[in-house]
Amino acid sequence: MEMPQFCHSCGMPLNMPDAKGLSETHCKHCTDDEGNLKAREDIRQGMAHWIAQWQKVDEATALKRAEHYMRAMPEWADD
Repeated sequence: MEMPQFCHSCGMPLNMPDAKGLSETHCKHCTDDEGNLKAREDIRQGMAHWIAQWQKVDEATALKRAEHYMRAMPEWADD
């Protein structure tokens, strides 16, 4: 049985429809059109936007939650 693959930046399962981009370790939301990882702040902003909509929180709270979450991801753990 194959282990599920997750984006090292945001944790999105890479086997979800339309999640996989050109990178083997990052989803299409965390990479540019060439498969390169986007800037940390761009990913944080995108994640915060998603959190704000999902959890119905204000922008400042969403940014804090995104930052906290990102620190647990392999790509950002050392930042």
